[in-house]
Amino acid sequence: MIASLVIGIPKLKNNGWDGSLDRHGQIADKRKTGGWRAAPLIFGTEICERMATLGLQRNLVTYFTTEIHMSNPQAANMVSNFVGTLYLTPFIGGFAADAYLGRFWAIAVFATIQVVGMVFLTLSAAIPSLRPPPCPSYPKTLCQPAYGYQIGMLYVGLYLIALGNGGIKPNVSTLGADQFDESDRNERKHMSNFFNWFYFIISIGSLLSVTVFVYIQDNVGFGWGFGIPAIVMIIAVVIFMVGSKIYRFKPPGGSPLATIAQVVIAAARKRHHGPISETLLYAGPVHGRRGPIEKICHTEQFRCLDRAALLVGNLEDENTAAAVPMSPWKLCSVSQVEEVKMIIRVLPIWASTIIVWTALSQMETFSVEEGSTMDHRMGPSFSFPPASLSVFELVNVLLILPLYDKLLVPYLRRFTGRPQGITTLQRIGVGLFFSILAMLVAALVERRRVQVAREYGLLDDPSTTIPMSIFWLIPQYFLRGSTEIFTQIGQLEFFYNEAPDRMRSLGTAIYLSTIACGHFLSTILVTVVNRATQKGGNQGWLTDNLNRSRLDYFYLLLAGLSAANFVFFLFCAHWYQYKK
Repeated sequence: MIASLVIGIPKLKNNGWDGSLDRHGQIADKRKTGGWRAAPLIFGTEICERMATLGLQRNLVTYFTTEIHMSNPQAANMVSNFVGTLYLTPFIGGFAADAYLGRFWAIAVFATIQVVGMVFLTLSAAIPSLRPPPCPSYPKTLCQPAYGYQIGMLYVGLYLIALGNGGIKPNVSTLGADQFDESDRNERKHMSNFFNWFYFIISIGSLLSVTVFVYIQDNVGFGWGFGIPAIVMIIAVVIFMVGSKIYRFKPPGGSPLATIAQVVIAAARKRHHGPISETLLYAGPVHGRRGPIEKICHTEQFRCLDRAALLVGNLEDENTAAAVPMSPWKLCSVSQVEEVKMIIRVLPIWASTIIVWTALSQMETFSVEEGSTMDHRMGPSFSFPPASLSVFELVNVLLILPLYDKLLVPYLRRFTGRPQGITTLQRIGVGLFFSILAMLVAALVERRRVQVAREYGLLDDPSTTIPMSIFWLIPQYFLRGSTEIFTQIGQLEFFYNEAPDRMRSLGTAIYLSTIACGHFLSTILVTVVNRATQKGGNQGWLTDNLNRSRLDYFYLLLAGLSAANFVFFLFCAHWYQYKK
């Protein structure tokens, strides 16, 4: 139906059609589909997905140490590896959506996979034979670790969740942005607001997960604590499917990997041809089988790839090239070449935003373990769960983000003339600076925590609560929230806007992979630092006994790496050319 629809569409494109279809494969009616009318259902889907996923993720380190009986460094690495995989699988989901399924069906299929994984994890936590027996009260060294099918069940659940989430993360925000037509001035100005409010909604879901779900896990049990998020995820799938009547759909545009390979090979085949003139470059058709083709202006960067669009031999002009069938492995359009340039152009920005997630990932592992050694009391009868510390970063987001969107952006817009107030790269840079401050504050607080432990003679007694309030950790979490307001939302908007139209799920996956690589780098860094600092019979910076560890040194190391990375980012941002 879609193929027959797009025949003869140039007139429609000239009238402003962006290729959006309704669920019947007809041209989407803006009066009945998309825009802010579709946004609430997408927000509802994402709030449930975030509650479900983060409800598992934020307390995993506690589950691994108390229920699966892993050591602190082992649990930290396990969480980092899981979260890294969680943010790496979006390449699979993004590719499937862009090339074959479309965003709607990619979300529906992969969300079902995630539900299955959450059921497996719930069974692992709820059935006694699928986890180790409880530790004896003394000595703790007799704790029996998980083995065989117990670990197998755990891994199957976790990595089915990671695979399923890989089809949701790159496509929900992208589908939401697709509801706004970039060629329509009235709708385009709402797109930046959509990203801000999308992250606001994510933060509400995150807030509920790190309070309600973490409380259930700590006080009722992990069986219920994992089971309820599984039910919430099923609700997310239902809400999402209900919205099919009012969504705008962008049909899949073919394999982005094929386009990249075609450009590289076509350029390599013509590597011996003379100087490239822009008049000899093949502009290509204005529409294809799947809808209007995005026309991208030629740029001067990476000119060696322009040879892929070079008209040579019998193809001496545009009309001849259009009339003679030509293999895409021999001749590509300027727009195809520019699509590949776009992907290459964002890679330095991608590389310079990895280390920020290495730094922030410590607050999902070591900072939670720090909090477990501190005084949790809030009044005579309530104890604050360490895994709920991230509530303070979310409070920051929920308080500051609306002010940023409603007050700061309009104020900055008057000076810069930009709809977003500042560029997306400027926004990312501000967040990177906040991440440096977060690590410096974390180091100072950890130094104070160890000092209190020393004063009370608790350095060799890690199981005894240190008389220092857990709320000393609030500033570093608050700064993490500031980092996310600027860097994460800036990344989300940057990689969506700067990706080619038909590769936008892949663009979002590239952004999400910075979080994955940051967590994997954290695992490597923890291992390398421990090995390096244990030489000569030393204890090492990161051990099971946090009171004897030098976690403050580790945080300072991350602050130094973040500062060096910030300088690298400034160079990359100065070099970058925005999409035309």
